[in-house]
Amino acid sequence: MNIPWEIIEEILSDSLLDTLQLIPFLFVTYILMEWLEHRTGARVQKAIRKAGSAGPVVGSVLGAVPQCGFSAAAATLYAGRVITLGTLFAVFLSTSDEMLPIFLAEQVPLDVILKIVGSKIVVGMIMGFLVDGVWRLLRREPEKLKIHQLCEQDQCHCHDQCDTCSKNPELVYGHADDASLDHQTNHGTHDHSHDEDHPWSSILHSSLIHTVQVTFFVLVVTLILNSVLILVGSDVLGDFLGENPLLAIFGACLIALIPNCAVSVVIADMYVKGLLGAGAMFGGLLTTAGVGLLVLIRSNRTSAENVGIIVALYGFGVIWGLIIQGLGINFM
Repeated sequence: MNIPWEIIEEILSDSLLDTLQLIPFLFVTYILMEWLEHRTGARVQKAIRKAGSAGPVVGSVLGAVPQCGFSAAAATLYAGRVITLGTLFAVFLSTSDEMLPIFLAEQVPLDVILKIVGSKIVVGMIMGFLVDGVWRLLRREPEKLKIHQLCEQDQCHCHDQCDTCSKNPELVYGHADDASLDHQTNHGTHDHSHDEDHPWSSILHSSLIHTVQVTFFVLVVTLILNSVLILVGSDVLGDFLGENPLLAIFGACLIALIPNCAVSVVIADMYVKGLLGAGAMFGGLLTTAGVGLLVLIRSNRTSAENVGIIVALYGFGVIWGLIIQGLGINFM
């Protein structure tokens, strides 16, 4: 099959643009995580745990910002267990990629936009707190930071410069139990803040390696997805979603799992044109986590957990889509 150069150029440019937008978010996130890893101790870990209880509020608000980089950052932070699972869901559910630009371009009334965005934020908070509550019931002990596992799988060798850390990894990696953490809090622990042990050059170097590796993975997958979507055409997605109002909810949420901004564009555009009901639109945009899912799959190497998160995300989108449909809410 001969593909015109114009289409190839479009695929390449769209994929590069989508990927390049992630680099600042990923790099800053990895710098934060490396800094936490080098300075982590009992007090820091306890502070992170306490802050995590309010994570769904912050996550749902930040996720509503029209930039898919926040979902990528949230996936990275969750892989290192810096944020809770509920916070991750809050970000994913409030994220909607290109929804807001499409609504603004189509001159959708401001009050309608605020209703939809506000509803997504509220749903993100509700489901985030619910997930964290259930997770605490299922797990008696809070999870320790796992930033070091990201270093191990990416082989960035970010701890080679600290002999004490390599000989006593529990001091850095947070493997000690709660009793040990309390002991460290009261009686002190190894100081990881010395510049001579962990210079900023080491942190930046490690962060750069992580960023490059994840960016390359996202670029490759995005190229494949863009190729399929452009060659198949968005009309096929539109026809599939518009056939049945009820089935459209399940279909929209399923298609929304495709980590590509073209999906949110199709869903938002079809809703504005009256080809898609409010339930299908809302459920689909809840499920649209963008490239955050790609970063999660790349960074969080627990495959069963990743599948569970994706299935739960789909289920949340369908449930809320059916609720919107059943209550007859139209937002317009």
